[in-house]
Amino acid sequence: MVVDEKQLQDIVNKVLVKLQNNPQSGQNRLLGVFDDMTEAINAAKKAQSIVQKLSMDCREKIISNIRKKTLENAELMAKMGVEETGMGNVGHKILKHQLLAEKTPGTEDIATIAWSGDRGLTLIEMGPFGVIGAITPCTNPSETILCNSIGMIAGGNTVVFNPHPAAIKVSNFAVNLINEASIEVGGPENIVVSVKKPTMETSDIMLKHKDIPLIAATGGPGVVTTVLSSGKRGIGAGAGNPPVLVDETADIKKAAEDIVNGCTFDNNLPCIAEKEIVAVNEIVEELIYYLIENGCYVITKEEQDKLTAVVLKDGRLNRKCVGKDARTLLSMIGINAPDNIRCIIFEGEKEHPLIDEELMMPILGIVRAKDIDDAIEKAVWLEHGNRHSAHMHSKNVDNLTKFGKAIDTAIFVKNAPSYAALGFGGEGFCTFTIASRTGEGLTSARTFTKQRRCVMADSLCIR
Repeated sequence: MVVDEKQLQDIVNKVLVKLQNNPQSGQNRLLGVFDDMTEAINAAKKAQSIVQKLSMDCREKIISNIRKKTLENAELMAKMGVEETGMGNVGHKILKHQLLAEKTPGTEDIATIAWSGDRGLTLIEMGPFGVIGAITPCTNPSETILCNSIGMIAGGNTVVFNPHPAAIKVSNFAVNLINEASIEVGGPENIVVSVKKPTMETSDIMLKHKDIPLIAATGGPGVVTTVLSSGKRGIGAGAGNPPVLVDETADIKKAAEDIVNGCTFDNNLPCIAEKEIVAVNEIVEELIYYLIENGCYVITKEEQDKLTAVVLKDGRLNRKCVGKDARTLLSMIGINAPDNIRCIIFEGEKEHPLIDEELMMPILGIVRAKDIDDAIEKAVWLEHGNRHSAHMHSKNVDNLTKFGKAIDTAIFVKNAPSYAALGFGGEGFCTFTIASRTGEGLTSARTFTKQRRCVMADSLCIR
């Protein structure tokens, strides 16, 4: 069935009203959503005792139904996310939901290692942690909850979410969807849980609760630092300021197209997206030409100052600008840009505040470099040691190798838009929790399990 924009808006409004006035009892109760964090944790613990006993086939049935329901509700959740947070692009959020539904690893990611020889058989099995606590962002709210849940449930865990308060409605819609998916195929309720009003206090209760051994945090550096200070094992997906480097050997026309496509995807909300360009001198003019061909608007020095004052109000990131499209941002400084404008560009030094700061907006500062070594030095400086993501356009394998070693990021995309790293136009699986700070990298089901060695000595070897 094709749903037009007005029908979709009516559906979203009805869902948002339901979520706003949701009672914790009665027919409209959202499954897995509690008033009290301790109550939510207890419910998840009870559900985990059931999940742990389920066969891998049963877990996979639940996950398959989560995938199905995510695809069915992708457009609705995309619209809800933009409506509630005021950030992002509905069409791109639909694609992100489709991507996670189709390419997030399930139980197939839980592999057994075996050694067999004269002295018997030894297995390494991956077992659940139990109840996992998860903190999720407002930039990819339902996407992170759904993606985390698929991997964590595949590992035999249940999950307690403390969503970002700015995205609580769409987040709890996703929690309800996951529980519906479980119940529909014979699984338990409360396989994932959340609270109606997440706060710092509910987060603190979750972080300190004795029944939660593992915390996964997807968000800014502050929340990751809090998790890593909790005394529990933490998986931290923190900040990034991904540079994209372009050298003189690159296909400049393709590089410009890829950079704009990656930078503007969901209005630059993905943490992996291109945030600034470092280019060698001899190709800068050609690169700018093709960037303009792909919908970039070049701002003057005066306009840069105005834009800086708006998006970095009093030196701090203006949250009202995050995730807005280029034309909206330009309108804030009095520029009525043409309909084809997708991105804002300018030249500046690496210390320029619109280049140095991770903005999560389709704004690309271009930093000139005299040669590849200078470009690498500047790009490494701009990444600020987050070790998150970096990108490069080049046909020189030595240059690619040199930059890859120097930047040392969890993600390094060559000659493609940044989103290729998540399996969209590239190989590999999808995730929305990239644990650069704690070293796990792109998380999947196996990330949320612990190793168990099972040994049978002097038996079960029949060679």
